[in-house]
Amino acid sequence: QVQLVESGGGLVQAGGSLRLSCAASISWWNIMIMGWYRQAPGNQQELVAIVKSDGRTDYSDSVKGRFTVSRDNAKNTVHLQMDSLKSEDTAVYLCYLLQNDGLGYWGQGTQVTVSS
Repeated sequence: QVQLVESGGGLVQAGGSLRLSCAASISWWNIMIMGWYRQAPGNQQELVAIVKSDGRTDYSDSVKGRFTVSRDNAKNTVHLQMDSLKSEDTAVYLCYLLQNDGLGYWGQGTQVTVSS
């Protein structure tokens, strides 16, 4: 069973920054994709940003230019640097991992609240 440990959520004013981290209990050798989704009350879950095993990244249009996803191979960790935060970024952010064998795992979620 893969464990994902998230950290870094919290309350921030609009225009501010937060950095989320997600540490996996397996090495990057076994990971196809790792990244972040989010879910706000009343909204569907949406992809925020992912990083693939080959280093390529993908972002939601709503966060392009403001958020940066990166990985730390040595620590089996993915980070999400969130700048220029807006009230509409308020959501529970969930770390997601897809193994090479096709099994997927979710973190417990971390709350991000942006006050206007």
